[in-house]
Amino acid sequence: MIKNPVQLRLAKLPVWKQRLFMVCLCERMYPNFIYYCNLQQDELSAVGYKKILDLIWESLLVENVKINFDLQLEKLESLIPIVNDDSPYMVYPAIDACQALSEILHSFISGEIVEHTARVSSISATTVAEFEMTKDNIELAEEEQSSLPCVIEEFDLQWEIYRLLTDENNESIDLIRGLKMDIRSAEISNIGVFLSDQAS
Repeated sequence: MIKNPVQLRLAKLPVWKQRLFMVCLCERMYPNFIYYCNLQQDELSAVGYKKILDLIWESLLVENVKINFDLQLEKLESLIPIVNDDSPYMVYPAIDACQALSEILHSFISGEIVEHTARVSSISATTVAEFEMTKDNIELAEEEQSSLPCVIEEFDLQWEIYRLLTDENNESIDLIRGLKMDIRSAEISNIGVFLSDQAS
């Protein structure tokens, strides 16, 4: 998994801010999952992923909200695509989107946070690197992947989210709502898939 110093900085943040970071990256991976679901004409899975994503946002915005995270993880696991010989390439970014979302759910279930936050950061960057390598038909070692312009750009965005999380002028609810609105209104994934092009 591709690593970056931002992960060490994130580890020092409060739990809710680390979860906010994770859900921001999952929101950016959501169009990849939708794209795959559309290829498979699987609207139910697309709706299922979105419901879980919305519940995680709700857990950050609504104090003491009751959510059964074990049940949500069970639902998510049923949505994870299975790779076969006929699978299109987008099955892999779709699986990554599910894995990232499962990391957040596991953080609620286990009470652990740091390792899950680092994994979501790495999963998003790895999705970007693998997409670039597939597009250019090249194979790079992990340390070489970190120097790809698209991966550098991905980590720049992660650093930008981190800086917003550490800005003491940001009130918690305003910060959460602002990030949610910014990412959703952009409607573009970490590998350039536009949500507006998809039937969501």
